[in-house]
Amino acid sequence: MLPSGTDIHPEDTLLEENAERIMLDPTSRENLKFKDLLKVLIDWINSELEEERIIVKDLEEDCYDGQVLQKLFEKLSGRKLNVAEVTQSEIGQKQKLQTVLEAVNDLLRPHGWTIEWSVDSIHSKNLVAIVYLLVALAMHFQAPIRLPEHVSVQVVVVKVRNPSRDAFDTLLDHAPDKLNVVKTFADGVYLILLMGLLEDYFVPLYNFFLTPESFEQKVHNVAFAFELMQDGGLKKPKARPEDVVNLNLKSTLRVLYNLFTNYKNTE
Repeated sequence: MLPSGTDIHPEDTLLEENAERIMLDPTSRENLKFKDLLKVLIDWINSELEEERIIVKDLEEDCYDGQVLQKLFEKLSGRKLNVAEVTQSEIGQKQKLQTVLEAVNDLLRPHGWTIEWSVDSIHSKNLVAIVYLLVALAMHFQAPIRLPEHVSVQVVVVKVRNPSRDAFDTLLDHAPDKLNVVKTFADGVYLILLMGLLEDYFVPLYNFFLTPESFEQKVHNVAFAFELMQDGGLKKPKARPEDVVNLNLKSTLRVLYNLFTNYKNTE
């Protein structure tokens, strides 16, 4: 059920099977306390980054690529992160976000903070996740600001509940034991190397994690493989990188089948 008066854009509901997206209820954007919270956070960031000559006007548009979050974390923690200063590509932005968020999470987790954000949610301009992150940083570093109290907003959860069945469902029903090999693609390494073989080029090892350990590193690898597929002329996979990493066999099979149909006649 969606709150009355909620305006959901069609593209926000185009999700892969089992995918879920949490969005801010548009009516909550007009909540005075929430608007006040956004203003306090924006003013705080601009004050902290004044020497960097960075001016934030919109949290969604200015924080999603990791640049502002990197500079803010470095200023607050006094720690320099090993990331590229400017990144234009999606994969570069997500790689920067991954580095920044890993540093933030390593700092906050020991103090009991629940991690309510991710690379995907920040990069997709999820305002709720961005605000959670900024409030956590402000409170942890005891920022000299007064956060509005008792701020509450409504969120809309969009989830595919009963997707239509297709040939992949039948395959999973009748031969699930024969599909375990698909799991070898979950960390993205084989997908990247496979694209290099199919397109006949060498993928520099510094572009991905050859032995990924964390969930974020695996997501980075799969997202990078998807970008290589698009560079090769394939359509953007409907599956999310997180689906492949989470061993969603149907999503992984669709990615592999897409590769097969595109390259089956390649000599």
